Amino acid sequence: MTTTSTTIATVCAGFGRDVDQCLAQVAAYADRARAQGADLLVLPEASLGGYLSVLGRGRDGSHDEQPESLPPVLDVDGPELRRVAAIARDLTVVVGFCEADAGERYNSAAVVSGDGVLGVHRKVHQPLGESLFYAAGEELRAFDTPVGRLGMLICYDKAFPEAARGVALDGAEVVACISAWPASRTATAGDVAEDRWTHRFNLFDQARALENQLVWVASNQAGTFGSLRFVGHAKVVGPGGDVLAGTGVGEGMAVATVDVRDALATARRSMSHLGDRRPDLYGGLVGRETARA
Repeated sequence: MTTTSTTIATVCAGFGRDVDQCLAQVAAYADRARAQGADLLVLPEASLGGYLSVLGRGRDGSHDEQPESLPPVLDVDGPELRRVAAIARDLTVVVGFCEADAGERYNSAAVVSGDGVLGVHRKVHQPLGESLFYAAGEELRAFDTPVGRLGMLICYDKAFPEAARGVALDGAEVVACISAWPASRTATAGDVAEDRWTHRFNLFDQARALENQLVWVASNQAGTFGSLRFVGHAKVVGPGGDVLAGTGVGEGMAVATVDVRDALATARRSMSHLGDRRPDLYGGLVGRETARA
């Protein structure tokens, strides 16, 4: 009997400014994933060149805190993504990088196979101060890949139900949400596992999977970078919101095997959250400003 199962590996690890070193890490995780029979490997946000070393406003509310360096800008058609394609071979790989295009910098994710780049997502939603360093993406869509229809989101995008719903409505069966999600910089918990931003990260992952009844794959940076301390918790979440595999706070790789189409069909058989929508009622909500006190 032909199997339709997909083995998904997702990574929690630190990636720095040295792109050659990042590519060596990508290759090492690809080897590990391949050894476990993986079809899809999801790496963190900014896994080619690292993230910003600070995030948000200074503690006095200003934008005085500046990163010591910015991620190197890479071209989609450049040698770095070609190297990822050579590493990928039989794998489908999602990788984060700083994209250069027409003089703008974008915080981007690419889905890559041995055939090359299959699609790119530019981060749409920008948290505290990120807009000082990146332009915002303007599109939410899914891409056809060897592992099925795949959507990509980046970090803060997951906080917006509309973003996940957008790629789900474009047919995404699996969503790879890559992150460099840090712990809170105010009221920080001594144990990052107990940090309030860790709780939010995990809650968003499960909610987005459940409300769209799809497979959600979260990756994240680990450790520290500049003033940031990342919360980890790479995971694979099933369409019922159940965590199928996870890394916890520390560096590692979570692996789960899922018959994606069967899992989605089972989840949607009785109650289809996408099919039971009432878009005729939602149109007036689009663009409506939040009421202010």
